[in-house]
Amino acid sequence: MDIKDYKTQELVKKYNFKFSKSLGQNFLIDDSVLNDIVDGADVQEDDLVIEIGPGVGSLTAQLIDKAKKVVSIELDNDLIPILETELGQYENFSLIHNDALKVDFNEIIGEENSVKLVANLPYYVTTPIIVRLLKEGYKFKSLTIMIQKEVAERIDAEPNCKEYGSLSLLVQYYCNTRIIRTVTPSCFIPRPKVDSIVIRLDRLDEPKVKVKDENLMFEIIRNAFNMRRKTLWNGTKFIGMPKEKLLEAYEKAGIDPKRRGETLSLQEFATLSDCVSELR
Repeated sequence: MDIKDYKTQELVKKYNFKFSKSLGQNFLIDDSVLNDIVDGADVQEDDLVIEIGPGVGSLTAQLIDKAKKVVSIELDNDLIPILETELGQYENFSLIHNDALKVDFNEIIGEENSVKLVANLPYYVTTPIIVRLLKEGYKFKSLTIMIQKEVAERIDAEPNCKEYGSLSLLVQYYCNTRIIRTVTPSCFIPRPKVDSIVIRLDRLDEPKVKVKDENLMFEIIRNAFNMRRKTLWNGTKFIGMPKEKLLEAYEKAGIDPKRRGETLSLQEFATLSDCVSELR
């Protein structure tokens, strides 16, 4: 098979592949989307590309054609022989049969300097995978991922909108974000019930804000959004500080404790966190 003529529907039919609902399998059948993902990821000939959930390999084939090396991680037993048969002859392709939440990405990355992750992520593992890839500090240049529209909009959100929340702040602490395109259900088999979005996360050399205690800041953020409609004051009682000290921290940070978490910028959360840390 010519790698440029790699067709999802033909392969699904050829191997009589049965889709797994439990694994959230929806395979792309629209070439324009595949092209936009690869172009959006800016895949170059010196890149190591790590792909999660290759399916029957339609996106994988495009990546193999562009990148120095492609490593695909697939959990489904039934897809492994298809990928090995159809793509195993390409020297710059390797396949790992494992759960992406359990893989040691440092083993894959090794000494490579230009590492990009490109994936059509199953909806049910989107957030755990993103959180793991960012918080564990792997040296990706970028993550270009297709995910549920609602999640992408949360990642890309700014303060003072309903999409803005703890996921927005976590991702934007580590990355610049850019939405590449929307993808409708008709671009997949089987069709999902919702739209998807291709979004690119460019990893920053340093986090976007400086903060003394990263864990404390994210604890404050999580609690602020756990009680989204309540005030910051109600969301920060967990800290265990005397009321007077906590009020002093708010005053020092220049933040009104009656505000709601959704109104604070990342920098304001960092400032509040530092003031709480100093006065604890």
